[in-house]
Amino acid sequence: MAEDNAAKGKAKKAAADQAKADALVARADAQALPEGYKARMQAIYDDKIVAAMTAKFGYTNPMQVPKIDKIVLNMGVGEATQDKKKVDIAVSEMELIAGQKPVVAKAKKSVAQFKLREGMPIGCKVTLRRERMYEFLDRFITIALPRVRDFRGLNEKSFDGRGNYACGIKEQLIFPEISYDKIDKIRGMDVIVATTARTDEEARELLRLFGFPFPIEQAAPEKAAA
Repeated sequence: MAEDNAAKGKAKKAAADQAKADALVARADAQALPEGYKARMQAIYDDKIVAAMTAKFGYTNPMQVPKIDKIVLNMGVGEATQDKKKVDIAVSEMELIAGQKPVVAKAKKSVAQFKLREGMPIGCKVTLRRERMYEFLDRFITIALPRVRDFRGLNEKSFDGRGNYACGIKEQLIFPEISYDKIDKIRGMDVIVATTARTDEEARELLRLFGFPFPIEQAAPEKAAA
C-alpha cells in the first residue's frame, strides 16, 4: 500500500514538473519571438501543403488536414552507469541541437546485470512544439540530413501504423551546432515525428511535402515478351 502511494506521488510530481516546464517554454517562446513571426516551414504548410493534401485526399474541412504535432529527440547514454558526467555532456549537446533544455531520463527499475539502479540517469529527451519544432524541422531537413555520410534517403517504412514516423541518427556531428573538437564521443539519437494523420499513407505524403527525402518509387520494368 505504501509503495503504491509512493509511486502515485512520484507520478503526480513528474506530471507537475512537466506541466511547469511546458509553461516556461511557452512563456519563453512568447517573449523571444517578434510579433507576427512565422517559421519558414510553418509558412510552407499554410501556403502549399494544406492545398496539396486537400487536393490529393479530398478533405472537406481544413481541420481534417494532417499536421505535425510534435518532434521528440531521444538520446540514450549507456556509459552513464560508469560515469554520471556523460549524461551532463549529452544534455548540453542536445540543448545546442534542439534550442531547448532536455529532460534527464532515469531508470525505472534496477538491473544488476547492467549495474543499473532505479533512479539512475541513463539518457535525455526533449519535446519540441510550435515554432521551435518548425525551426528544428527546417534545420534537420535542409542542413543536417545532407551532411550524413553515404546518405541514400530515409526509410519510408518506419511508420508505426498511426501516422507517426521515427528515424535514427548515428552521429550528432551532422548538426552544425556541434563542434568536432569539443565532443568526447560519437553519439546517436532517435528523432520521432508525431503527426495527426490517421493513416501512414497520409503521414508519408505530409512529410514528403515538407521535404523529407524518401526514396522515389519506381515501377518495375515489364518483362520482355518471349
